[in-house]
Amino acid sequence: MQETKPFAGLDASERILDTATDLFSQFGYHGVSTREIASAAQVNEVTIFRHYPRKQDLYRAVLKSGLEQVNLRGELLARIAQACDGREALTRTFELLTKTLNQKPEVLRILRYSALEMREDFDPLVREHLWELVEVVARYLEPWIESGGLRCKNTKTIVFALIAILMSHRSLERVFPGEGLRPDGMFEACSDFYMN
Repeated sequence: MQETKPFAGLDASERILDTATDLFSQFGYHGVSTREIASAAQVNEVTIFRHYPRKQDLYRAVLKSGLEQVNLRGELLARIAQACDGREALTRTFELLTKTLNQKPEVLRILRYSALEMREDFDPLVREHLWELVEVVARYLEPWIESGGLRCKNTKTIVFALIAILMSHRSLERVFPGEGLRPDGMFEACSDFYMN
């Protein structure tokens, strides 16, 4: 599965969360067992269940911890506000989302797995943490819609479309190799839509 990592200075709870994050991001919820997590974290499986009564609780903790660590950077938001036209604002928005969501690439992978594997009970957790990001970024795009620099009635729609590009491009590249499905190409198609 995964080679053992050094855990100097981490208590059992931190080792479990760190290890579970790594394994869930590589194999998804259904692709890894609590026994495998325990082994890689160098703890007994009973220790996992002492901290997290169900595997689902551990997965939820991993997702919550990761999403809480995703932060918007002020200088990237300011660049959206300082854009000279709608296309530049859109480009800077995509840059902000890319850098923000790739701060913790394992969280982005876990989000992809969650969308495919998990039931609706994970939706509120994801919504709670990503909604703030969407709201803030959308507010920075509103002046461009009001001025006619972007063609869309709802700024959140634009933000969701850009997040969808970031979350889906790897899956599409795997299914359709060589089809030019890089995020920048997908972004260009999306920006052309919102500009014309």
